[in-house]
Parts: sequence; structure tokens; C-alpha cells
Amino acid sequence: MASGPPLDLPSAGPEPIPFDVALAAVLGYVRGRRPLRFRSPSVPQGRWLQVAAFGYVRFDGRPRATGPLGEDDLLAAECLHGRLSRDGWTAVRGALDDVRDLADAATERAAGRAFWELPTEEFSVLGEPGTVGAALRSLSRLGSVRDSSYVAAALHHRRPELFPLLDGTTLRQFWPHVEEGDSGVAAVVHRELVANADGFAALEAALRSLLGTPGPGRLRWHDVLVWLSGSLRLTHAVALGRSTAEWTGRD
Repeated sequence: MASGPPLDLPSAGPEPIPFDVALAAVLGYVRGRRPLRFRSPSVPQGRWLQVAAFGYVRFDGRPRATGPLGEDDLLAAECLHGRLSRDGWTAVRGALDDVRDLADAATERAAGRAFWELPTEEFSVLGEPGTVGAALRSLSRLGSVRDSSYVAAALHHRRPELFPLLDGTTLRQFWPHVEEGDSGVAAVVHRELVANADGFAALEAALRSLLGTPGPGRLRWHDVLVWLSGSLRLTHAVALGRSTAEWTGRD
């Protein structure tokens, strides 16, 4: 099994995550399955199925939308966070129109660089206005936390190397680590990615070896590890990962 340095992610907990634990957790998030009882008119007595335990297949594995932000992006967000009510769908769909200019400004400012490749000044209030961090903070303030979670998912699915995927769980993990001068919680994510560059590079290499692809990239894997920790699902994901054919070497 691949090895690498531990991931020191204060937002995920006080102790660094051993590399093998981080790899197993991400592998469990990608490959993990759970039983679901299914009934249909043709099988009224029901039968057990194995379905994806987490959102990787239906969200990260979904093809990226093209063109202006719209319904396809919102559908991707629903695949991760769940179906919206009619009123909720209308509110988030309108928010996607509202954020388009801010998202375009952040993309232009990044100039092809990934989130973790941006300089620290992009996430400091001292560098404002016009920074990527300022744009991300403005994006997070549009609508309720729930609405902003769907918008963040839509933007991340479109550009997984640039827009962090934030929701209520991860926001609560990040807020206590915001420092004076930070433009917002994105500064916390950037700080942890930069500090653990070698660890995430090793994680991506290991996933490429096991799965044939590094997946959506380290910005998403950081989100997965923080979310699993904050939602108390890390132990379960690790167990699922260690039972996969990729981990055990089974055919």
C-alpha cells in the first residue's frame, strides 16, 4: 500500500490524520457501498440492493456542465445535498444567476491557477479588493447557509480545482480557525492545503494508482476529510475503504 506524510488538518481535528487513514477514508468515500431495501411493483416483497454510501458517484462522477450556470449545475448540487422544494429550487436557481459575475471574476483572477497554487495574499483582506478570497466571501453571503451550500456545490462541480465545496458541517469546522486578516473561511482551506502539499500530492498519486484517476483533486479530498470528521463518519469511511478490492488486492 502507498505511503505518505500524515495530513495535519486542524479543521478536521487536533491530531494529524495518518496517511493510511486518510487514503482509506477517501477510498471508502469513493467506493463504499451500503445496503438499501428496495420495493417495486415487479418485486412487491422487496429485495436488498447495494448502493453508494456517499455522494462521489452521483456528484463527482457526474459530467461537468458547460455554458452559463444553470439547471444542470443545480441538478449536480441536488445530487450531493438532496432534492430541493419548489420554492427552494427557485431561490437557488436565481442565486446562480446572481453569482455568475462573481464566479467569473474569481476565475479570471485565478488565471488558470488552482486554488492551492494561489498566493496567500489572495486570501487576505490586505490584498483586497478584487482578490479570489474576496469573491469567495461574497459568494458565501448570498442567501441562507442552505442556499449557499447548493451554490458552492454547483460551482465546485463546474470548477473543482478552484471553488471550495462548503456546507453547514464544514463551515462549522472552519470558522474557529479563521485568523485576523483572513478574507474568510477559504483562507483556512488554502492554509491547510499549502501546509500539506506533499501529503495531498501523495494522496492523489495513491488514488491514481488504485483507481486509475486522481479524481476531482485535492480541494475536494480536503473537503471530504473535513466533512467525514465533522459528521462523525470518518471511522465508517475508513472501514469501507479497507474492505474494498483496491485496498485488499482482490480481483
